[in-house]
Amino acid sequence: MHRTMAFLIFFTIVISIYGLVNYYMYARGLQAIPEGSLWRSWYQWGFWIIASFYIAGRFLEKIYISHASDVLVWVGSFWLAAMLYFFLLVVALDILRVIHHFFPFFPEWITDNLPKTKAVLLAGSILFVASLLTGGFINARNPQIKTVKVNLAKSAGGMTSLKAVVMSDIHLGTMIGNGFFERVVSKVNQLSPDIILLPGDILDEDLEPVIRQNIGETLKQLSAPLGVYAIMGNHEHIGGASDAYDYLSNHGITMLRDSVIKVNDAFYLVGREDRDKARFGGTERASLASLIEQTDKRYPVILLDHQPFYLKEAAQLGVDLQLSGHTHHGQLWPLNYITKAMYTISRGYGKIGNMHAYVSSGLGTWGPPIRIGNRPEIVILQVQFGQADPSF
Repeated sequence: MHRTMAFLIFFTIVISIYGLVNYYMYARGLQAIPEGSLWRSWYQWGFWIIASFYIAGRFLEKIYISHASDVLVWVGSFWLAAMLYFFLLVVALDILRVIHHFFPFFPEWITDNLPKTKAVLLAGSILFVASLLTGGFINARNPQIKTVKVNLAKSAGGMTSLKAVVMSDIHLGTMIGNGFFERVVSKVNQLSPDIILLPGDILDEDLEPVIRQNIGETLKQLSAPLGVYAIMGNHEHIGGASDAYDYLSNHGITMLRDSVIKVNDAFYLVGREDRDKARFGGTERASLASLIEQTDKRYPVILLDHQPFYLKEAAQLGVDLQLSGHTHHGQLWPLNYITKAMYTISRGYGKIGNMHAYVSSGLGTWGPPIRIGNRPEIVILQVQFGQADPSF
């Protein structure tokens, strides 16, 4: 009952903010269309129909997944990104208007032709945002292959090096479908990794779109001699941790759920449950200390933890390398400034004490299938064992 009430409160707050932001943009856009214009009527209906698509599509998916729900979610997802940039444009223009009110600086050709100026601004804003979203979509569909080199001082049995492919935040589902993922799997297998590591959010909440597209068969095609290992992210827990675990396990992925495994008698993989497990599952995850106790610290310890919090704790407990994702580095500029403020490392490599850490910007997208200001990535992690501190 408590969880239901908490969800209802959260949902009410989100819908209220969503409605208010949309109304603000709607009202300002309406002011740019002359009274009596045919475009005014189209705008009044069209704006709110498009603004409702994402919510309607997500609700319809819960009832019955179909081509109709796909269209609603796709159009609605693009609207989420458009909403961000229309909102920023409107706020910027309103700030200029306020400044002009007290300190007039607009030239006369703007103030003397205000109706025309508003219409031009509206058309220009639509064209600008459409161009931005098009570029962001193309960017999101073309991940870069990024090589990261790390030297670990500890020896790893008979292994001197490790080539791992790391892919976080794939978000398989309606927006990141099987066609895109088949191309990704082909690229990954061509890289011939020793091991494949997936630090969470493999699935995008709902499992049904994944089942419908039979993406599990594509997951099975991921191939590496030492295996394919993954942990749960917050989205697996949102969509149902048990079902996600079963599906991924049944399709060739070794899932680490607060568990430790020694790989090739050379190094340890420690896989943590997501920190949101308690929020969505009702039980706390195991402490990191209890997991590290299961390792022999004479060997390298590699930690997979989806959300890059508590890096100092991991370093103090003797983790040698932590791999995370979750942040998407904001996904849409300027949201990267928020993730930079929230996390010690929002994207890329960092070192905390003696521990190396890499936070991937992720492969897929959440919400809008768009990335602006950052690149999706497939990471080639080249680890040298028994080497001095890295020349990174």
